[in-house]
Amino acid sequence: MSIYNTLTSLGITLPPVAVPAAAYVPFVQTGQLVFLSGHIARKDGKPWIGQLGKTLTTDEGKAAARAIAIDLLGTLHAAVGDLNRVTRIVKVMSLVNSTGEFTEQHLVTNGASELLAQVFGPERGTHARSAFGVAQIPMGACVEIELIAEVA
Repeated sequence: MSIYNTLTSLGITLPPVAVPAAAYVPFVQTGQLVFLSGHIARKDGKPWIGQLGKTLTTDEGKAAARAIAIDLLGTLHAAVGDLNRVTRIVKVMSLVNSTGEFTEQHLVTNGASELLAQVFGPERGTHARSAFGVAQIPMGACVEIELIAEVA
């Protein structure tokens, strides 16, 4: 099944590439690897602000990570022209704005990881991953995620 059919069945419409907020580009391709810059969580078009363990729950963070994965897919589509060319999601790195006591960064990041596996299937969508708790993210966002993909 086409990646786009899967997205439609999930009710997902790909967003346009977000304009970088600083001195960087949204993606870089070298060889068969595409590196996507970090995307922050957005809700209603604005940064999704909050801190896990203080103002947001794990489930809210997971929803934010899923929303980021959709934004990442929009950027990946812009980078490669056709998501069906993606042979593997290689790596996801997640930064979770969290208190020192919060220890569920891995569960927050599952929001992105589970969607990527659902969209690309377990063979192409399951990936290596890191999930870190950090003291702050630009604009006060609750989660930021970057991605590396391999393309044919």
